[in-house]
Amino acid sequence: MRRTFIGSSLLLTSTILLLAVTCSFSCAAEPTKFGEYSADDFTYESTCRQCHAVIYGDWEGTMHFNAYLDPFYLEEVKVASHDTDGLVDEFCSRCHTPIGVVSGEIPPVDGSGMSDISKLGVQCDFCHVVSGSDGIGNAPFTVTPGNVKWGPYGDATPSYHETDYLELYTQAEYCGMCHEVIHPVNGLVIDDTYSTWKDSQYGRDNVVCQDCHMTEGITEFKANPGRAGTGGPKRDHISSHEIVGANAFIPEIMGAQDVAQKAIERLQNAATLQVSSPQTAAQGTELTIRASITNSGAGHNIPTGVSEIRQVWLEVKVTDNEGKEIYHAGALDTEGNIGSAKIIYNTVLGDSEGNATESFWLADRVLEDNRIGPEETVNEEHTFILPEDVVYPLKVQTMLNYRSAPQQLIDKLFGHGTYEVPVIRMNEVSGTIYHPDTPPEERTETTSTAPTTPGFGVFITAMVMAMMMYIFKRN
Repeated sequence: MRRTFIGSSLLLTSTILLLAVTCSFSCAAEPTKFGEYSADDFTYESTCRQCHAVIYGDWEGTMHFNAYLDPFYLEEVKVASHDTDGLVDEFCSRCHTPIGVVSGEIPPVDGSGMSDISKLGVQCDFCHVVSGSDGIGNAPFTVTPGNVKWGPYGDATPSYHETDYLELYTQAEYCGMCHEVIHPVNGLVIDDTYSTWKDSQYGRDNVVCQDCHMTEGITEFKANPGRAGTGGPKRDHISSHEIVGANAFIPEIMGAQDVAQKAIERLQNAATLQVSSPQTAAQGTELTIRASITNSGAGHNIPTGVSEIRQVWLEVKVTDNEGKEIYHAGALDTEGNIGSAKIIYNTVLGDSEGNATESFWLADRVLEDNRIGPEETVNEEHTFILPEDVVYPLKVQTMLNYRSAPQQLIDKLFGHGTYEVPVIRMNEVSGTIYHPDTPPEERTETTSTAPTTPGFGVFITAMVMAMMMYIFKRN
């Protein structure tokens, strides 16, 4: 699958239509402006954790927790600020340090004028004083700091502050405020996580972001019973705030190993891999390995987010019985570059001159979109000639890999050897190829070593059963 674009006019048109349609749910809310409040208007998370210790523990170490402290973000935003003469300072910061923006503490983008609370990223008192939204993309949130905290419950009776129910907290549109990013100058859609979900079967069936990312399940809803706060009523399900995506790289750097492991588990349940290779093959003949990759566990593209730097690829390795390498596509070289992969599943952005760029702030077009859509299957074929001197049996390893960024980009930002970007194995299928004279009873079957995803149908079934159990208990 390879979709190529020559410009951004279609994307700009689709963006305008998207905003026109989706803003209807809350357009009455005027977005909070730069410097409208002071950092003193917000409450530190240390106060929140006194009554919400479990939820605080979920949130701590996640990418929301590290939205500003993320060292990759801090380096990238400096480069972006330099390249655009500060044009993107507020644009980027509005999602990564929202309190810093509405408090007027950014710019400067280096954080020298920021208070401690603004460095807490997407924190408790920011999220729960969001009182409305003006649509989708580029953080059009309205915040109303004060004693009222909004959320998904209308019957909470806390003693420290007041609460109020807001339907927005139960909708994908809450997440879509930041997880849809549109270039502020040319309208290019840089991150289409929300709109991709909206156009998928998940969106049509209203399986929202929170159903996957705020439950105990990974690719299926799993209730998380408990209390939202000390003294609160026990509920059949409270939203888990361990909101984890695919990023295991930054949480590991920041010392949040549990969050990194959750990200790995999510990746290992995102896609299924099927491989077909001949059971027998003679020396000197042409051999073809066919692989199918299905996005069976994500309600958005794989990869998503800043997908111009995310990398998903298939690695195929064939060795003989003495360990001699016969074929190897998708291997990393000594500098960490991906060699001879058939395709890297991500987006390729282009600048105003049509050159590929990993700097989204310089992009005005999409040159290629090779991502795998929800429930979509893509295919690869790997063909080579089997040498005359191979020693049977042959081992075939087919591995679906993911990493958060190219190694050369991280080396460029931080210096060679500072960080090694982990390559995460999303799925793996192993098989054996025998000499044609090998009896059938001596041949083994192809095996998969990664968990299979339950898929969309099982997800819906689990949701329905959970709702039935909930209604039964209530009755």
